[in-house]
Amino acid sequence: MKGITHFLAGVAAATFVPGVVESAAQGSFLIALGGLFGLLPDTLDFKFARYFEQAEAIDPDPANLDPQAIADQIAALIDRAAATQRPVRVQLHTIKLGPDRWRQYTVRFDAAHRQIAVRIGPIVNTSQRPVRPESPALFKTAKVNAKLNYTYDGDLNVDIFSGPSFAFVPKADGPKTGGVEVQFLPWHRAWSHSLTLAAMLGLIVGLIGGSLQAGLVAAFGMAAHILEDQLGYLGSNLFWPLTKERTSGLKLIHSGDALPNFLAVWIALQLIFFNLDRFSALVQNRAPMLEPFSFFLLTVVLPCAALLSIYAFGKRSSRMQIDAAQQADLIAETQETEV
Repeated sequence: MKGITHFLAGVAAATFVPGVVESAAQGSFLIALGGLFGLLPDTLDFKFARYFEQAEAIDPDPANLDPQAIADQIAALIDRAAATQRPVRVQLHTIKLGPDRWRQYTVRFDAAHRQIAVRIGPIVNTSQRPVRPESPALFKTAKVNAKLNYTYDGDLNVDIFSGPSFAFVPKADGPKTGGVEVQFLPWHRAWSHSLTLAAMLGLIVGLIGGSLQAGLVAAFGMAAHILEDQLGYLGSNLFWPLTKERTSGLKLIHSGDALPNFLAVWIALQLIFFNLDRFSALVQNRAPMLEPFSFFLLTVVLPCAALLSIYAFGKRSSRMQIDAAQQADLIAETQETEV
């Protein structure tokens, strides 16, 4: 989901905490705390956790652009993971040429042929547009001894800001067969996307602020983000530190798709409007103006039914393998956060 979606979901969750809307009418900004904690899980990942990851660096030399060297280095790390039966984490670094110039390169994990393909691409600006006619591409491959398990069927472009990272994880079939799973962004949606952590942070905020309301707003806002993410394919590590792995999502939507994000924003706004009317009525000593059944039928149920039908029909002809859909969700979130 997009950042604005998570922010509004956090604000909507905050409006359900007793007394928050009433305090907002008196000038309190406590309701905005829900939106900030709605942004917190991805902020922790993309602005904090990723920089503490211990990973092998793939750092191409701008003065000697050698796709063979890049492919060989990646292939060697995959084979090392298979041989040692220990995960290896890898960070692909960008090739920065100037203040607004980057050399793009592309990496493909070809599981069918057990090889890594690397292509040196054009010079691009920060908008990811080529700034000069593309020269003939430099393209090289390197063989991998290990059996690759990589289901995202697409090339990975490394160009602006920070490149992607991977974990090469040996699987249970052992070193003889050398099966290695390629996991994209292993640090994302791990400990930061935990309902247990949301409860703990809510407790800390409540104790520091001396306010039960503030603690509930923080916990509800963060939990709203985590539950939204569960609608997609990847899921999250819902009960870290009690659990160690990400729980698969409900596989209903793709996190980067425009229509689900629009609907999530729309529903959050309707919940905010409804709670503002319902709870501010207590302060103003009047009856609420919005009747629940009619309001939600006209503003939520009918529009969502129509738009979700259109979305489902459009996705019917473009189904992908679940693992590939999880990788696609990760790539969409990376592009949203980086650009």
